[in-house]
Amino acid sequence: MDINWQMVFDWMSLLKCFVVGGLICIIGQILIDKTKLTPARILVIFVTTGAILGGLGIYKYVVDFAGAGATVPLTGFGYNLAKGAIEGVKEAGLVGAFTGGVKAAAGGIAAAVFFGYLASLISKPKMKKQ
Repeated sequence: MDINWQMVFDWMSLLKCFVVGGLICIIGQILIDKTKLTPARILVIFVTTGAILGGLGIYKYVVDFAGAGATVPLTGFGYNLAKGAIEGVKEAGLVGAFTGGVKAAAGGIAAAVFFGYLASLISKPKMKKQ
C-alpha cells in the first residue's frame, strides 16, 4: 500500500487549523459563560490581544503553525492590524502607523460592516443581564 504524503500533510494542516481556532473559540465561550463581560468587550479583548501579540512578533508563530485557524478569529484581525501598522511605519513613517493597519485589514473591515448590517436586519439584539 502506497501512502500519499501530500494528503497526510493536508489533513495535518486542517487538524492544526481546527484545534487552534477551536481553542480560541473555547476561550471566548468560557469568557461569555463565566464572566459578566459583554460580547463587545470580549471582541475588544481578542482584537487587542492579537494586536499586542502581533506587535511583539509572537502571534506570527501561531499563524505559521495554524494558518487560518489563527488568522480567521478576532485575534487574527488584531494581528493583521498590527502587522499592517508596522509595515506602514516602514513605508510612510508615523502616518503609516495609522494608515497601514487599515490598509492591511480593509477586507476584514468591509466584511464586518457588510455582514454586521445583514445580521442587524434579521436579528433582535439583547443586552446581557448584569
